[in-house]
Amino acid sequence: MKILVFDIGGTSIKYGHCIDGRLAEVREIPTEAKKGGRHIVDTLIRLIGQQEGYDAIGISTAGQVNAAHGYIIYANENIPAYTGIQLRQELEERFHVPVSVENDVNSAAIGEAVFGAGREHRDFLCLTYGTGVGGAIIQDRQVFHGSSFSAGEFGAIVTHSQDRLRGRDPYDGCYERYASTTALVQMAKAYDPSLDNGRKIFARLEDPMVLQLLDRWVDEIVLGLSSLIHIFNPSCIVLGGGIMVQPLILEKIGQKLPRHIMSSFAHVQILPAQLGNTAGLLGACHLATQHLTLP
Repeated sequence: MKILVFDIGGTSIKYGHCIDGRLAEVREIPTEAKKGGRHIVDTLIRLIGQQEGYDAIGISTAGQVNAAHGYIIYANENIPAYTGIQLRQELEERFHVPVSVENDVNSAAIGEAVFGAGREHRDFLCLTYGTGVGGAIIQDRQVFHGSSFSAGEFGAIVTHSQDRLRGRDPYDGCYERYASTTALVQMAKAYDPSLDNGRKIFARLEDPMVLQLLDRWVDEIVLGLSSLIHIFNPSCIVLGGGIMVQPLILEKIGQKLPRHIMSSFAHVQILPAQLGNTAGLLGACHLATQHLTLP
């Protein structure tokens, strides 16, 4: 069984194919997101048109997704005119194979559930730290979508109440403003403008001030995790995003977290994601395979 898979992000589109669950021929092209949703659809049509002999198409994409019907509920200004795009309908009508469409963080979480860090856990949470903070809820190896396919917006947890009450933006005072990689970089740049990405920050850990900034940032991560642990009582939380490959972060989280949770929740495992930038593609493959078997 051959599944074409696509992972649509604001910067790039990764694509390849899976044969019996094995990912092959992964390539990447610029999304050119500012050209809008229609440009993305046209890009997919062009790339799919170059393939043959496939049984289904799996798509992981930025934006809020109605996974039941395969369309974009909402996408912000990073991809103009993407909201409302009927990806599944248009691609199925054109290529006559089943198409599944899912949000990128949900797809990555399913990838980790089936092939990666969560494969020994039927129920877990997944968080990704990058420009913002993304989240997904896995129950019985399925995505929990909520009433309108928007569950898992963990970045919107309020962790700084006074900033929220004084603010006007829906994310003022919220978790992703303080715990995202963007937040860490902003803290570091305030100290030294040359520290404008995570790689440079981790190259300067011999600087006591940089180490102190990192420590404060991990405190922000732990604040959000402690709330999620007490609400969901998960056996496992999988942490993803490029910065989570740094062992020091997981080490610090492990040191700090027990002080913020009740002892009856102490069994929770905090695990790094294992699949890197292939998680969304592998999740899309699994979901498309499921879609094929539906009556």
